[in-house]
Amino acid sequence: MSTEPLLRMEGLTKVFSGHVALDNVNFQLERGEVHSLVGENGAGKSTLIKIMTGAYRRDGGRMWLEGSEVSFNT
Repeated sequence: MSTEPLLRMEGLTKVFSGHVALDNVNFQLERGEVHSLVGENGAGKSTLIKIMTGAYRRDGGRMWLEGSEVSFNT
């Protein structure tokens, strides 16, 4: 079994028309963990999920899935 996290994100940044939606976000998810994203409207929860799934391209930062770096070509 791998010792790498299931999902790891470092320094994620997303900007929409000059408005910073995510600024240097770090997140790690280990196998078997359950997390929730809680925050006010416009806090970036949906943007973070859309970057995780490849629906949005990140403007900065890196992401790994099971130890392999992820690069979406959207």
